[in-house]
Amino acid sequence: MSIELIPAIDLRGGRVVRLFRGDYNQQTTYDVDPLDIARRFKDAGCRWLHVVDLDGARDGRLVNLEIIERLIRETGLWVEVGGGIRTEEVIEYLLAIGAKRLILGTRAISDGDWFRAMVHDTRFRNRLVLGLDARDGRVGTHGWTISGTENPTALEVVRNVAQWPLAAIIYTDIARDGTLVGPNIAATEALVEHTGSIPVIHSGGVGSLNDIRALKHLPIEGIIVGKAIYERTLDVAQAVSELAA
Repeated sequence: MSIELIPAIDLRGGRVVRLFRGDYNQQTTYDVDPLDIARRFKDAGCRWLHVVDLDGARDGRLVNLEIIERLIRETGLWVEVGGGIRTEEVIEYLLAIGAKRLILGTRAISDGDWFRAMVHDTRFRNRLVLGLDARDGRVGTHGWTISGTENPTALEVVRNVAQWPLAAIIYTDIARDGTLVGPNIAATEALVEHTGSIPVIHSGGVGSLNDIRALKHLPIEGIIVGKAIYERTLDVAQAVSELAA
C-alpha cells in the first residue's frame, strides 16, 4: 500500500494560515478559500485532509467549527481534525458529523488516564490519533506554546501507548514545521521503531518533491504537507504520483 499524501489546512480566525516553527507570532495568511482548496486537493488525487483549528489548540476549545463542519461534509475527502479536542462530548460530535479520525495532543499528554479511557472506549477505538509535536525531542502542548524539560519525550510517550488501539500517531518536529528545510527523517525513523503496529504519519519540514522521495522509503502511512503547497514549492498531483509509484 502506498503512502498517503495528506494536505493540511490550518485555520486561525477563519483563514488558512501557516505558522513558522509553531510560533503564533510568525504567521503567514493565504488568500485561499478552505473549501475551494480542499476540493482542489481531491482533484489532484488526495484522499485525506488534515485540518487543525489553531485557535482551538491554544484556547482549548474548537473555534473554527463551522468551517470544519463544511470541510467534513462537502469535500468528499476523509478528514482528520485536530486542535482543541479535549472533551468526550467534542469527540462524539465530530465523529457523528463524519470526521474520519481525530487528533488529540494536549489533553492526551497532560491527562494520560483520560486519554487511555477514550482510546479504549469501544466507540472510539481506532478513530483517535495521538499528535506528538516535539521540540528537541520533548513534546509541546497547548498549540506548541508549552514545552520544556517538564514535558515527556516523544519516545517515552510512544513506549507507553504502543499497544493501544490508536488510529495513528502523527509525529511533528516543531523546529522544522513551516520552514521548508526538509524533514527530520532520523527522528521519524527512530519513532517508528517503537510504535508497534500503530501507523505513523510524518509532519514538518517537507518543502519539495525530493523530500517526498526521501520519506517514501520509511515504513510510514502518510506525509502531511502544508506550507510547501501554499508556497508552490511542491505540486500536490506530482507528490501523489510519486508516492503511488
